[in-house]
Amino acid sequence: MRSSEVWRAARARRKALRAEIRRFTQRSRRRRLAVWGSTAALVALVLGSMIAAYSPLFSVEKITVAGATSIDPAAVQRSLSDQIGAPLALVDADRVASALAEFPIIESYALEVRPPRELLVRIVERTPVGAIRDGDAYSVVDAAGVVLSTSAERPESTPELDITGGLDSAAFHSAGLVMRSLPADLRATVTQVRAASGDDVTLSLADGKTIVWGSEQDSARKAAVLVRLIAAAPQSSTFDVSSPTVPVVG
Repeated sequence: MRSSEVWRAARARRKALRAEIRRFTQRSRRRRLAVWGSTAALVALVLGSMIAAYSPLFSVEKITVAGATSIDPAAVQRSLSDQIGAPLALVDADRVASALAEFPIIESYALEVRPPRELLVRIVERTPVGAIRDGDAYSVVDAAGVVLSTSAERPESTPELDITGGLDSAAFHSAGLVMRSLPADLRATVTQVRAASGDDVTLSLADGKTIVWGSEQDSARKAAVLVRLIAAAPQSSTFDVSSPTVPVVG
């Protein structure tokens, strides 16, 4: 092979090698640019979100209370008034918890921020199961035994609890679960709940009916059976659902 041919072949190889290097480095540069661009966009998004969250433009201006039926929503709003003006991201959860603890009727709550300026407080209230005599007064309690209110007279809309052993007893635990299992319309007709133990809960209704419930076991099933029995025999005075598979009407 002549020297000129050798030189041309070597030059062609060098040219091909340079072209391959350029293609490789271009791909690498494109990948780096894509990574840098994505990273920059993410950083900008995070910084923008942080600036917006802590900005006075996104501070609490309005407090909305949802789910309150037994307590005045305005009272809850007033208890949280110190959060007005706080950035949404800096709402003091401990301070909110302390303020809402002043309302025994509140069983649980959840906070939601609604940009740009609203704080929503969703409340779940405790369900009163009855009033138990405590000395010269009556204490309205929920199924957990939490005292919701105290008065000299039993509230007319609240059933009387005649429980052996008081709020710490198995009898009260069973009676509370039974009351919680009743449909709201049926629970509203209960005037008295008696229980000497956890296995002999008995209910008295406003129309004179007596419900022998037994223990809290299968309460949902017992409630469904009771509703059907009352509908089928409205004139009967005694309904025994302690064994829901073989109920007795008398």
